[in-house]
Amino acid sequence: MLDRFGARDATDLAALVARNEVAPDELLDASLAASAEVNPALNAVVLPQEDVARRAIAAGLPRGPFTGVPFLLKDLGCEAVDFPAHNGSRLLANTRYDRDSAIYERMRATGVVTWGRTTSPEGGVGSATEARVYGGPTRNPWNLDHTPGGSSGGAGAAVAAGIVPFAHGSDGGGSVRIPAASCGLFGFKPTRARLPDGPYVGEGWAGMAIDGFLTRSVRDTALMLDACHGADPGAPYHAPPLAYSHMDAISRPPRRLRVMLVDTTFTGSTIHPEVRQAVLETARLLESLGHHVSPDLPAANVQGMMRAWTDIVGVGTALGIRKALRGRELTPDLVEGVGRGAVAHAATLQPTRYLEAVGEIHTFGRQMAAAFADHDIILSATLAEPPARIGRFNHDTEDYVGYRTGPGGIFAYSPFCAVFNASGQPAASLPLGQSATGLPIGIHLAAPFGADEELIALCAELEKSGAFRPCLPPIRAKSLA
Repeated sequence: MLDRFGARDATDLAALVARNEVAPDELLDASLAASAEVNPALNAVVLPQEDVARRAIAAGLPRGPFTGVPFLLKDLGCEAVDFPAHNGSRLLANTRYDRDSAIYERMRATGVVTWGRTTSPEGGVGSATEARVYGGPTRNPWNLDHTPGGSSGGAGAAVAAGIVPFAHGSDGGGSVRIPAASCGLFGFKPTRARLPDGPYVGEGWAGMAIDGFLTRSVRDTALMLDACHGADPGAPYHAPPLAYSHMDAISRPPRRLRVMLVDTTFTGSTIHPEVRQAVLETARLLESLGHHVSPDLPAANVQGMMRAWTDIVGVGTALGIRKALRGRELTPDLVEGVGRGAVAHAATLQPTRYLEAVGEIHTFGRQMAAAFADHDIILSATLAEPPARIGRFNHDTEDYVGYRTGPGGIFAYSPFCAVFNASGQPAASLPLGQSATGLPIGIHLAAPFGADEELIALCAELEKSGAFRPCLPPIRAKSLA
């Protein structure tokens, strides 16, 4: 769609609509055509609602920063009356909602034309998107044998392949940043509670989960964050107020920053050599821009945090499954192996364990706050290796704990992202690297709690440096030939 209209991102498309150079119906037609062309191979877009989109255009779209631009919702959360959801699960297939969520109301007010949802793994658990409710895995448009990541994997694949210029996602352990890294996009996780969770939930996963966006540019994310930020009525807590808007932040260069360079995992383990090389190249780029870069590791109990994260998410998953079962037996035709394993794991925990784990997460947050005492930014990889092959992280196993924390498990593959869900600090993945086989490599930047403006300003500076590499992947390039 972007190539057809000579646009670079959603902001460009919105400008064409504002100048009456293209109509919203034309953009919707192009988005639907792109989906028909590449989605059969990707399996990224589900539950299309073209009639809803047509009616919204006919009724008159809100005047906002993205009026007329096609958009997709993640098939997990983001409750909306007009958009039923499977939530990645056969147990929850075709769930309907009696009111819109606050985040959807704010996104709709930007003028986007929403016409469907994108795939997610069952329960949002994992770094791949292969839920059985969709009839097969979601594939990476850069290489169909590899995953686009998770849990916003469908969103990442859809944006990378040009079906839409940007899409909604959510991030409870890296679920925006992992697909961004896997698909060559920009993904930003705001400070805890920067975006609304209500009215369906007060907080996700003890405050570790938050909504977000998969975009091709920093400015698209900044505009969406400005449109959507702020707590909804009755929220249990609020993020610190912004000193100035995200768009203001990216319009000015950040101050020269002290950057902690981590070219291993946060516990000192080695990462894939091509990924490490991309991290080191980014460090040199930051130095060339005048920032001070020094190697270090955060003094925080990362392994303990991951155990607490695993227990919290296990209890949350079990609660959701038990509620949805409504007395039915927990069987493989309704819930996949990892979900059944989470239920079994939760049953082994002491009744006091959930609050104990939340306390451990809070302690960890203070440890990570201390990590920024002598640094303004932490630089690392987003993933410890290039995007995994399809099947490696499917939900067949019932060993929920091993799936997360065992050898070769999710945490070994993605040891960076969940750290900042637990701490609540803002973090972003930038498309600054590529493997020898042409797979995207994401670079991860994180900042102190509440410092969203400074982080996104740095992301914009790196984007303007020319190192950003969002482009059309092979599946899209071939379709245009």
